Amino acid sequence: MIKVTKRYYDEKVLTLFKLLGNKRLFILMLGLILFIALMGFSLGSRGKLTWAEKFVHDTSSFVQQLFYRPTAAVSAFFENVSNLSETYEENERLKVANAHYIRDKAEYNRVKADNERYKKLLEFTEHQKAQNRPYEYRIAQVTGLNVADPFNQSLNINLGSKNGVQKGMPVIAVEGVVGIISHVSEFSSSVQLLTNIDEKSRAIAVTVQGKENKSFGMIESYDHSNNTFLMTRIEENDPLEEGDVIVSSGLGGKFPAGLIIGKVIKRQVGDIGLTHTATIEPAATYQDWRELFVVIPPNTGNSSQENGQ
Repeated sequence: MIKVTKRYYDEKVLTLFKLLGNKRLFILMLGLILFIALMGFSLGSRGKLTWAEKFVHDTSSFVQQLFYRPTAAVSAFFENVSNLSETYEENERLKVANAHYIRDKAEYNRVKADNERYKKLLEFTEHQKAQNRPYEYRIAQVTGLNVADPFNQSLNINLGSKNGVQKGMPVIAVEGVVGIISHVSEFSSSVQLLTNIDEKSRAIAVTVQGKENKSFGMIESYDHSNNTFLMTRIEENDPLEEGDVIVSSGLGGKFPAGLIIGKVIKRQVGDIGLTHTATIEPAATYQDWRELFVVIPPNTGNSSQENGQ
């Protein structure tokens, strides 16, 4: 019996030594045992972590922090570079769009101003037609100005003898008379501004609008210091008074009747005392004219064109 027991014991010991001799199998078994033990330990209900778990957790957090901060900084840098590039491209697009907007706005303002100006011109011509005056109003483009010398102001227009324009014809704006044609070429003309008028050049016979049969005078000079016309040869019993509108009377040549010259701002006794004079504020003062009208009296334009052909 003792021999059998001893033999059984020897066989077990021999088997154990064989197992221990196989290192790979031993390590695998040991790892399996530890894994099962840890699984059972972790699945159990615990109130707090062990010191080993705390150590592993803190160590992993510290290592993650060491890698996370530089990685986040590098990522943020490249993201900022990408955003900066997109911002630059967007600014370039906005610059182009703003340039187009400024150009279109300038074009719009120009077209709007032209339309307003043409509207006034159209309203003026329609108003003249409604008065049944036998004149033709030809629109002329202003091509040049000479206003540096206040005593010799003139401008150039793009209408000439081929268009029926003749020397002495009035040139007007919507507000009133601007000047008189002084020189005529084939396709252009020079206009002497009414502010240069004097007795030697050409006086204009005028009257009061609405009192044409009762009032008469002559526009003979312009006072550059006060920017007013002087109307002379006014009879003592003439009904002219302050605020009246002075228009051309049509007497004395090619200057047609009914063209607005200005407004009376003062009436006084003349130097001799036999007649009165009046101070007239011009209706059309100098401005950046683009278009003006040349007033063509009846038959003058047609005969001129026929002669030009």
